[in-house]
Amino acid sequence: MKKRILISGNEAMGEAAIQAGCRFYAGYPITPQNELIAYMAAELPLRGGIFIQSESELAAINMVYGASGAGVRAMTSSSSPGISLKQEGISYIAGAQLPAVIINVMRAGPGLGNIWPAQSDYFQATKGGGHGDYRQIVLAPWSVQECFDLTQDAFVLADRYRIAAMILADGMLGQMMEALEYEEASSFPGIVQKPWALTGAKDRKPNIIRSLFMRPPDVEKNNILLQKKYHKIQSQETRCESRYCEDAKLVVVAYGSMARIALSAVETLRAKKEKVGLFRPVTLWPFPKKELRLSCPKAKKFLVVEMSYGQMVEDVRLSLESFKEVVFYGRSGGGVPTEKQIEREVFKTLNIKL
Repeated sequence: MKKRILISGNEAMGEAAIQAGCRFYAGYPITPQNELIAYMAAELPLRGGIFIQSESELAAINMVYGASGAGVRAMTSSSSPGISLKQEGISYIAGAQLPAVIINVMRAGPGLGNIWPAQSDYFQATKGGGHGDYRQIVLAPWSVQECFDLTQDAFVLADRYRIAAMILADGMLGQMMEALEYEEASSFPGIVQKPWALTGAKDRKPNIIRSLFMRPPDVEKNNILLQKKYHKIQSQETRCESRYCEDAKLVVVAYGSMARIALSAVETLRAKKEKVGLFRPVTLWPFPKKELRLSCPKAKKFLVVEMSYGQMVEDVRLSLESFKEVVFYGRSGGGVPTEKQIEREVFKTLNIKL
């Protein structure tokens, strides 16, 4: 049965996780994601799961490591400084090839910053904020509906590849309320068997989960396995959306809530007969490099707009391989580029006088 409710982005991610079969959550309060942890505290125990408010972010991520190792769908969430504290545990999860879902509702930084929306954790999320050669899948919703849908997808992808999957949202998305539609189901179709899990070895040989290898050849062997997995993900799991790109001379590239503002600017410019398009990466890792090149055949210039001082712009430049002009416009520390400011930057990039 289809339901339609009014809900915040934070609560939508919590509901999505529970419906996706998440049965263990550990976290520590921090704004602007506290509605999520409050939702899990209220709902998860009533629906067959375990909720733990841990003593710290470090404890939370390591509890997720343990629950995932036992075969349970597990999740944690936090905001920028809290995610920084989880980085060592995320690297251990990657090294042990464990599935986990991590939600980062970004705030402005560096340091404690403030609780205003920002997108300044892109590097941390997509380049591996912890130690070692590892990756995690990074999904960027731009609406409450996508907060729900992509959280469910994150559990499926995490299990499919035995990898950490991160939802990279921000304070605007977490706090806003919108209509959410979803199908109520008695069971989630994405649940898979986990023969590798530590569920007791009474009737089978013991399983071993670890990221510690004492012999150098064994470390390299594990890293080669990880790299093969990452290459497979890059070839099969890129997601993106393009609007008005077929005839666009200039394409605005933005993700998350910033893409919504950028779309408004693009539609206003299209109404003025300006050939402008929007390209929105949904997977920030793997970044949709090929799709960016192919979906914008006539574009000569690209304007990257972020709530940061230039992070995703590096991936855009790498994707286009210096064959196109890439211009950047960004604000951060709680500053949010407006529709009018984006329009101004488009005209400036196209050398059109206002």
